[in-house]
Amino acid sequence: MTAPVTAAVTSFDAADLRLTEWTACGGCAAKWGAAPLNALIRELAAGSADLLVGLAPFDDAAVYRLSDDLALVSTTDFFPPLVDDAADFGAIAAANACSDVFAMGARVVLALNISAFPERLPVETVAAILAAAGAVVAEAGGVVAGGHTIRSEEPIFGLAVQGLVHPGRVWTKAGAATGDALVLSKPVGTGILLAGGAPEHKTAAISRMRTLNRAAAEALSALGEGAAHAVTDVTGFGLLGHGWEMAERSGSCLRLDGAAIPFYDGALAAAEAGVRTGGDARNRAHLEGRVVSTAPPAVEALAYDPQTSGGLLAAVSPADAERLVADTDGLFTVIGEVAGGPAAVELHG
Repeated sequence: MTAPVTAAVTSFDAADLRLTEWTACGGCAAKWGAAPLNALIRELAAGSADLLVGLAPFDDAAVYRLSDDLALVSTTDFFPPLVDDAADFGAIAAANACSDVFAMGARVVLALNISAFPERLPVETVAAILAAAGAVVAEAGGVVAGGHTIRSEEPIFGLAVQGLVHPGRVWTKAGAATGDALVLSKPVGTGILLAGGAPEHKTAAISRMRTLNRAAAEALSALGEGAAHAVTDVTGFGLLGHGWEMAERSGSCLRLDGAAIPFYDGALAAAEAGVRTGGDARNRAHLEGRVVSTAPPAVEALAYDPQTSGGLLAAVSPADAERLVADTDGLFTVIGEVAGGPAAVELHG
């Protein structure tokens, strides 16, 4: 359960502290590259009749059947700070962790904090992180029931989140069908924008990153059972990386319209100015031979850009895509379509 946090040194003023100065790489850009991660996962995969979704193949969360009408959804996500404000960091970390549960079609019920903080970090800063995270989990429909805290030279925070879903209504990355429309519920560009965007554009993006994917998941669920053919959330592997996972699991080609992809204000300008994150090269290396792009370089960079607390990407029928766009006040955007196999991702200009 939660271990106490103490500050051995109090020379830092919490009001002036900038969390990003305490870390080398923040947010989902800190994730391992997909290639070494996939190789490790294959070695660890194990089977069980009640493990409905595990490591073979892995998805956004694990799903374990508890009974004929109830399954447990379990995930964990944590990272170093990608923003300076403590409350923003806690809220974004919580929204990002809860997103995996929503991406499986489940409801959030319980969360545990995963914390690693320098002893020099002011207690007020730690308290702000935890309080903001707890508020977001409550907004998601769950409760923070404990966690674990260790000492670390670099701040790291996230949550292990548990959800519940009917075993027959689990969403996965597989199932995208030829003719489906691809819809996305949040703009793209958090990595590039936070690395080199204007302050006012960063502020607007942070506000959206704090926002849960609960409304997007509920809108997809409202379409009816089986209407969401494939779902994932867009995080550290970027739109193209998570799109490839959907394409591979579905045996289909995802065709993305670069002109239709929503970008955060200022993200395209930052990409055109040459701003990139460390995750860009890792994502490109993993997707070599799997992505074909005719898009302008800046649009392509944003599609590879590691996202933190990104939106839900879903494959639905064209009619349901129209309903989502019309009924959710612009929450969803149609960004492409699903074609026949073999598995691939195409990014058009």
